[in-house]
Amino acid sequence: MRLVELLGVLVRHEVEFVVVGGVAAVINGAPITTSDLDILHRRTPENVRRLVAAVTEIDATFRTDSRKIRPNESHLLGPGHALLQTTLGVLDSLGTIETNTTYEDVLVDTFVTEVAGLSIRALTLERLIKVKEQTGRPKDLRMLPELRATLAERNRR
Repeated sequence: MRLVELLGVLVRHEVEFVVVGGVAAVINGAPITTSDLDILHRRTPENVRRLVAAVTEIDATFRTDSRKIRPNESHLLGPGHALLQTTLGVLDSLGTIETNTTYEDVLVDTFVTEVAGLSIRALTLERLIKVKEQTGRPKDLRMLPELRATLAERNRR
């Protein structure tokens, strides 16, 4: 995955998003690996238009559909997940996380940081732990010990 380039396309198109998932864990200092970028995008018509322009630039298609369908505004305005394959790697653009939690709902639990010269908003480690606990998927549960250890180390400092 060409993470910096993928983030750069989103930033250049002025997409409003929060990095969640494994990349958010890495941004928070957790020693994990991930093979995709998960974002929670703002679901306003203007932002979704910018997101569509960004994913069109990187030739995004739904990776779970063999018909190579490209995401459009109606796909991204809803609360569901757009699981995409792009020329820069895997991008999961989420309309909601947890139980119908939106971009606006999580802003209080985010911070802005710099990644390779890009200003990126990411989920805090505390909120990421809650999200992973709630999803309960095996891969998320396996990540929890590292996330909790990272948080404990940060709190000791």
